[in-house]
Amino acid sequence: MSEFQGKVVIVTGGAKGIGKGICEAFAEEGAQVLCADVDTQAGEQLAASRPNIRFMHGDVSQSAVCQSLVETAVGTWQGVDILCNNVGIQPTTSYVRAHELTEGQWDRIINTNLKSRFLMAKYCIPVMQKRGGGVIISTASVQGLQSAPQVSAYAASKGGDLSLMRQLALDYAEDNIRVLAINPGAIDTPLVQEALDAESGDQEEARRQMAEMHPVNRIGQPADIAQAVLFLASSKASFMTGSYVNVDGGLMAKGAWA
Repeated sequence: MSEFQGKVVIVTGGAKGIGKGICEAFAEEGAQVLCADVDTQAGEQLAASRPNIRFMHGDVSQSAVCQSLVETAVGTWQGVDILCNNVGIQPTTSYVRAHELTEGQWDRIINTNLKSRFLMAKYCIPVMQKRGGGVIISTASVQGLQSAPQVSAYAASKGGDLSLMRQLALDYAEDNIRVLAINPGAIDTPLVQEALDAESGDQEEARRQMAEMHPVNRIGQPADIAQAVLFLASSKASFMTGSYVNVDGGLMAKGAWA
């Protein structure tokens, strides 16, 4: 029997892409999964595909939504064991230099990609403390370690995500709550497809070039991230907290990849 059988997992931004892969991986292992997303159609389709995935519509940059998610998990399954802070946005309209970025764009990216981490932790941690422990895993990015041009808000949000992860790990180690992060490279998700769509040239050529950036010569799949999340959430990683794992096809090993 899987050690995740009956565990309660919340995944933000769980309806598509990496989040969907994480939801499906935990569900396959027998966990009860609460998927939060703003895409109702995709979320409902995912929930209909598996009996142990439940969907809730909500923007997790809003405090009341985060509180409601945790209350729903507690009310339905009596607790939360694993929080996957996965939600992330990188609108193609934000691909500009910092002085050209609007304040509204900055706020939206920071609130979705970073503030949501704080809010979900704020409401999950007391539940985990009562439960005797838990695991919080963030989907950060290699761009939190080394940035590419014209992504100031996204890079700031991912760097902040990694810093917050380290701080939470220190503050809650005594409560048996482990806090970790994964830094994906390019993963075949709607977000990456949007970036490719914004290219004016040959789409297939752009995809090929994106793959070639990675030493393994391919774009990653959501399952690549999901399997790493399962490991970090498991007892096999019980001595890991306050650190990150690059699941990036060797991208960061290249150094100045940008």
